[in-house]
Amino acid sequence: MEYARLLRQRPVVVLWLARSLSALGDRLYAMAVMWSVWASTGSASLTGLVALLESLPYVVFGTVGRRVVARFASYGALSAVDALRAGVAVALPFVWSPDVPGTVVVLVSVFLLGVLGALFDPNFDALVPGLGRSGQVQSVTGLFDLTYRVARIAGHACAGALLLVFSRIELFACVGAAFAVSAAALGGTSRRLPVPPPPPPLPSSLPLPPPLPSADASAGDRPPVRVRALVRERPGIGMAIGVHGLLPFCAAAGTIGLPALLADGHDAGSGGGSGAGAYGLITAVSGIGALIGNPVAGALRPRAWLAVCCAAWTVDGLATVCVAAAGSVPAFALLYLLSGLAAPLGTVTIRARLGTYAPAERLRLMAVEHTATRTGGVAAILLLPPLVDASPRGAFLVAGSVVVLITAAVGLLSPRITRGERAEEARAGRAAGARAGTSATATGRHRAAAVWPRIRLPRIRPRRAAAAPTRIRLPRARTCTWPRAVGRPARPDARVSGPDDRAGLPPR
Repeated sequence: MEYARLLRQRPVVVLWLARSLSALGDRLYAMAVMWSVWASTGSASLTGLVALLESLPYVVFGTVGRRVVARFASYGALSAVDALRAGVAVALPFVWSPDVPGTVVVLVSVFLLGVLGALFDPNFDALVPGLGRSGQVQSVTGLFDLTYRVARIAGHACAGALLLVFSRIELFACVGAAFAVSAAALGGTSRRLPVPPPPPPLPSSLPLPPPLPSADASAGDRPPVRVRALVRERPGIGMAIGVHGLLPFCAAAGTIGLPALLADGHDAGSGGGSGAGAYGLITAVSGIGALIGNPVAGALRPRAWLAVCCAAWTVDGLATVCVAAAGSVPAFALLYLLSGLAAPLGTVTIRARLGTYAPAERLRLMAVEHTATRTGGVAAILLLPPLVDASPRGAFLVAGSVVVLITAAVGLLSPRITRGERAEEARAGRAAGARAGTSATATGRHRAAAVWPRIRLPRIRPRRAAAAPTRIRLPRARTCTWPRAVGRPARPDARVSGPDDRAGLPPR
C-alpha cells in the first residue's frame, strides 16, 4: 500500500502526526466552544456566529491577504502559528465568563483562532506535495487528507464526551497540548530539512532558472502570482475550484437539515429509531465511507482529473437529492455512505492537481481553494436555515440540485477543457526545451552544466573519417635466366652456362 510506504519515511510520518494533532485540536476547540456557548447562553444565533467567525478569516486572507499568507510558507513559521494556537486555547477558560464581556472574549478568541488557521492550512497544504516524488503527489495528498477526515470524525465525537468527563479548563488544556506537540514536530522538521544552497551565479546574458523548491524557503522574495492569469491560461482549475466551493451546501444540509428531517418523523415505522441515536449512526456511517474512499482516491492516477472530480461531486449531489426522497434510517445511512465514499475522491484529486504547480503558484491556488470552500460554507450557513425551517426536504433538494446541475455542466465541458490544457502544456514544454537547448549551445558544456537543474551531458567524441587505402609500390622484379634454364629444357642450339664453362672446360 502506498500510504504504508510513505509512512516509512521519517519526515512524512512526523508531519503526518503533527497535522493529525493540529487538525484534531482545531476541531476539538471549535466544537468545545460551540457547545460551551450554547450551554451558557442558550442562543442559537451566537452558536452560528461562532461558526461564521471561524470561517471569515479564510475569506478575508484569500481575497486581500495574499502577501501575509505567503510570509508563513515554511515549517518554522507554521510551528510558531501552532504555538500561538496552543497559547490561545490554554488561556481561553481563564478569561471566560458567562456575562456579555466574557462572550465577547470568546468570540474574539474564535476569530483569532480562525486567523491562525487561515495562515496555517493553505501553507501546509502547499508544502505537502514537496514531501514525495513527482509520481507520489496524489498519494501524499491523500495521506494528509486522511488526517482531516479522522479529525472531523474524532473531533465531533470526542468534544461532547470530553465535556462530560473533564472540566472546561482540562478540556482546553488537552486542546493546547495537541497544538503544542504539533508545533514541536513542525519545529523539528524545519531543522531537519535545511534550505539547499542556491545555484551559482550566472552571467547576465543567461536566462535565470526557476528557484529550487525548498521546504523551508522564505516566500518574501517570490514574484507576485496573479490568480486571474493562471485561471485564464488553465480554465479547468478555475472551474474546479468554483464547483468545489459549492460542496459545503451538501455538508451543511446534512448538518442543519438532517436533525430536522429525523425529528419531522420521516423515519416513522421503519424500525430504525429516530433522534440523536439515528443522527449519530448516520454521521458515523458517513465517516466510515470517507475513511474507505480516501485510500482509493490516493491510489488513483487519473489523466482526466477534471472529469473524475465532477463525477465524484455529482454523486455527492445526487445522494443529497435522494435524501429528500428517502424515508428510513437505513436509506439515509446508505446514501451518506455513498456520499462519504465520493467526497475524498474529488478533494484529493483537485488538491493533487494543484500540487503539481510551482511553489508560488501552488500556494496561491491553495489559498484560493480554501477561500472558495469557506465562502461556500458561510453562504450555506446563512441560506439553508430558513429553507430548513420552511421544509427540510426542500433544503436537501435545493442544495443537491444546485451542486448536480453545475457539476454536470462542467463535467460535460471537461474533455474539451483538459484537451486544451494538455496542448498548452505540451507547447510550453517544447518552448522550454528549445530555450534550454539554445542556452546550452551558446554557452558551451561547462556553462550549461551550471544551469539549474544540473544536467550531465554525455561526452560526444567526433567520429573519425575512414582513411583512404594506401597503395604499396613494390620494386619491379629482376629477370633471371637460371630458373627458366632449370625449369624447362633448353633448345639444342642454346648455350647454357654452367660450372664447366666457368672452369674453362669445353662444353659437353
